[in-house]
Amino acid sequence: PFSAKRVSPPPAKPFPDRVTMMTEAEIRGLVARYAPSLLRGAPRVVTDTTQFMDIGPGDVIDLGDRLFLVTGEESEGRFGLDEQPKFWVKKVLDLADGERRILKLAFFESFILKLGELSIRCHRSPGKEARILSRVKGDESFMQGETLSDAAGNQVRVLSRILGKSFYAHLNDLGMDHETYFRTAFREIFPLVLAAVEAVARLHRMGEIHGDIRNDHLILDRERGVFRWIDFDYAYEWSENPFGMDLFGLGNVLLFMVGKGFFNLKDLARGLPPERMAALDLAAEDFSLFFPHRVMNLGKLFSYIPESLNRVLMRFSAGATVFYEEAGELLEDLRAAGEDLG
Repeated sequence: PFSAKRVSPPPAKPFPDRVTMMTEAEIRGLVARYAPSLLRGAPRVVTDTTQFMDIGPGDVIDLGDRLFLVTGEESEGRFGLDEQPKFWVKKVLDLADGERRILKLAFFESFILKLGELSIRCHRSPGKEARILSRVKGDESFMQGETLSDAAGNQVRVLSRILGKSFYAHLNDLGMDHETYFRTAFREIFPLVLAAVEAVARLHRMGEIHGDIRNDHLILDRERGVFRWIDFDYAYEWSENPFGMDLFGLGNVLLFMVGKGFFNLKDLARGLPPERMAALDLAAEDFSLFFPHRVMNLGKLFSYIPESLNRVLMRFSAGATVFYEEAGELLEDLRAAGEDLG
């Protein structure tokens, strides 16, 4: 659906004074205390993270008065593919206290996303994510962290880990048929997702966007019992609808929540007899505008879904004539649908 390319980062501004005054022996002592298995001679201290592909386990990233020991990379899987390492996102130990954290190093790329006849330019912006981290500080609906600069001026986001699994994994792990799910677990999940939509509405009121709303970017925090959004570094250029990509992302999250998964013609034909498939009477307008192969009109698949809730889904369909312009509008319709759920 898109073509991607690396783009050159902006010129780095050196900060020659942002180098730790610790001796090699002191740094070695900290590594020995918190991760002795990674101690192999003198630790390599990295002050410029521009070449993040060259930074690996055992290296110490120096961000001035903060030192972080790299233990590995985060990974991510999409569209049924195997997990792929994200080399710019490092698993680390904070050598000040031994706490596990995540460092997002500066990574720049851009790509063109096609939405019907529209071409929307998307790009990564470490500065945009740094700004949002500052603006949502203390809001438990979002990941938390701070931004520090390395010696070359790269913005490095220092993130607190969230203990829990993604919304995508949570729903896939529920071993029950759809009707049982909809009449039981769905009633507990719906208000949690509603709170996540409220969080995006707060961003939009600030004039900010999330930029990359997906089912695996919504994490169920098992300590707090809330959903929390992660990864804010994507930005996009769509003057006609500044919040449009966020809204279509939310539509996809809602589709996944209501359907306990996604449905397409191929999968339906495999699981249903021909006469049942014909009775569904699916037309082009019943499918997603953003993901054309996904059935959006779940009311045709599951008769017990309230019409008010199905109507929300259809605002993201190929047959829609009116679209949401910001998350607050979507929130109002979801609250009304919640009343019908009881």
